[in-house]
Amino acid sequence: MAEGEKVVRILLVEDNPDDVRITQRALKEAKVINQLWVVGDGQEALDFLEHKGQYQDKSTSPKPGLILLDINLPKVNGLEVLKKIKESPDLKKIPTVMLTVSRRDEDVVKGYNSGCNSFIQKPVEFEKFVEVVKQIELYWGLLNIPSPNCLQ
Repeated sequence: MAEGEKVVRILLVEDNPDDVRITQRALKEAKVINQLWVVGDGQEALDFLEHKGQYQDKSTSPKPGLILLDINLPKVNGLEVLKKIKESPDLKKIPTVMLTVSRRDEDVVKGYNSGCNSFIQKPVEFEKFVEVVKQIELYWGLLNIPSPNCLQ
């Protein structure tokens, strides 16, 4: 890693193992150097972010600099996770991108009303998904000026 290069920690909240593998592969294809943590449901995401249960050790579950959050999650849905993130003084500044297959206007409105920073539909084709990941990385990893506590 070059001097001065930013490494943004990414938390991927995704319950579909195939989508997790596709996202990991897309990050690799896009040559994204950021660190990635993956949790499989909304409650696990909240535990990770609040350092509860198996995520008490902040060195192994650090505060992310970007959250990629699926909207349809078991236990606690993505919109509820988003609401809790944005209500927390410690978490609300973390950029949160909703990733979903949904294009329902109702979901988009709820997402933005709850404080998401971006709402991106997951492309079905892998090549298009790689391009989406590259664009996410370009903006959130290079162009955006993150909160200093979100950088390594």
